[in-house]
Amino acid sequence: MTTLQALFLGLVQGIAEFLPISSSGHLAIFQNLFGMQLGEGQQFFDVLLHLGTLVSVCVVFWGDIVSIVRQCVELVQGLGHPVPGERKRYDGVRLLMMMVFATLPLVIVLPVRDYIEKLNYSTVFIGIALLGTGGMLYVADRMRRGAKTARTMRITDALLIGLCQAVATLPGLSRSGTTITAGIATGLDRRFAVKFSFLISIPAVLGANLVELIHALGAGIDGALLPRYFLGMLVAMVSGYFALRLLRYIANKGKFGWFAWYCWAVGAITILLSIIL
Repeated sequence: MTTLQALFLGLVQGIAEFLPISSSGHLAIFQNLFGMQLGEGQQFFDVLLHLGTLVSVCVVFWGDIVSIVRQCVELVQGLGHPVPGERKRYDGVRLLMMMVFATLPLVIVLPVRDYIEKLNYSTVFIGIALLGTGGMLYVADRMRRGAKTARTMRITDALLIGLCQAVATLPGLSRSGTTITAGIATGLDRRFAVKFSFLISIPAVLGANLVELIHALGAGIDGALLPRYFLGMLVAMVSGYFALRLLRYIANKGKFGWFAWYCWAVGAITILLSIIL
């Protein structure tokens, strides 16, 4: 892998991870159709790229993360020293509970993980999945605006969003696009749907990367390529930060239409190139 490839793939990961266009699909397309195979260190490099974008999420939503932790500590302390007549709302704790319920459905992915990995080499499947992502985004633009937040969303809402997140592990399906659409469909406020989508990505990415890291270390890592790997990770982190801020701005406007057309175009081109090449 060259330094240019590391920079380019880091940029693709950072942008596509947060914009609803499927980072896994784009990385697979470039690696399969344009010969950007990274050799034995590819799995480890993928882990670093996802860790880079995970840092971006933590930076953007740092205030929410701190609030959740602080309220959890306050709740535990309050249980030990209750104040008579005092009843305090812990919206951050409730949000954490919803995040846990939304993460649970990912367990169903574990038995079929190897099969899903093989789909990364099927560019036809990825192209079809991108067409599906475009369809979801198109529909999301036309859904009624909801008003649910962490205080009013239900466990069934979190489980449904989590189930959609599990389905979105398929390459070509955008995780953010799928979970945001699911959130809007369950009646979440659009801005909260975006926030919840990326907050639940934190435990999902951490868990998946832990499994991937174990496999990557077992497969072997070329120490000479580590500087390029970390450079790609840095690019993914910085570009991911700005892509996430852009998506939050777009969500406030309530329009994902351009992304729908983009996914349709890339999906169609991918299928066509898969047939020709």
